[in-house]
Amino acid sequence: MSQATNLERLIGEYVEDYVSKNQAARIVRDALEEIGIGLFPVLDHFTLRTLSIDERAKEFLSHGYVFSEALEYDDWWAKVYRAPGCPALFVDQAYEDVRGATSIIPGWVSHFSDRTLHHIAILVEDIEAAMQRLSVKGVVFAGTIVGERGGDLRQIFSVPEQVDGQAYSVLELTERHRGFQGFSPPQANSLMQSTMKE
Repeated sequence: MSQATNLERLIGEYVEDYVSKNQAARIVRDALEEIGIGLFPVLDHFTLRTLSIDERAKEFLSHGYVFSEALEYDDWWAKVYRAPGCPALFVDQAYEDVRGATSIIPGWVSHFSDRTLHHIAILVEDIEAAMQRLSVKGVVFAGTIVGERGGDLRQIFSVPEQVDGQAYSVLELTERHRGFQGFSPPQANSLMQSTMKE
């Protein structure tokens, strides 16, 4: 089996586990499967939370992902990894020093582990239209859209799924323009904050 096939299988296993636990993601997957597209072609990125980015990323590095960029936030940071033909991998953790004291990531990892996805992001053409159609199917969104209309990147999270009374996973809608493939630290931080209120 080729490395690309193994990588697609690995991503598929993580995504299927995530979808089995996230109602909003099941709604999207089922609709895409109904028309024969499937979820993989519209995955923009997927996110793991961990206590050690470099250690956690090794599984994906061994299958062809490579480091792309690091991003810093108030009380957490992240690294982005990329592989040809695959969604970006976003791995985040709290700072290990005093800056990370207020981060929600260590508590989340302690409760759910770093072997499950926190979220997947679905690439959409029109975020408002996608929200409207998903809202009709019962998906509720947290906060407001982050990013200006017509800007390079716009995003929103669904309200977190609850497991054992804890905020577990979210579905992200992502709208990109002008070929922008990056991430915006202020936007990612705003998205993180949007789910803390739930």
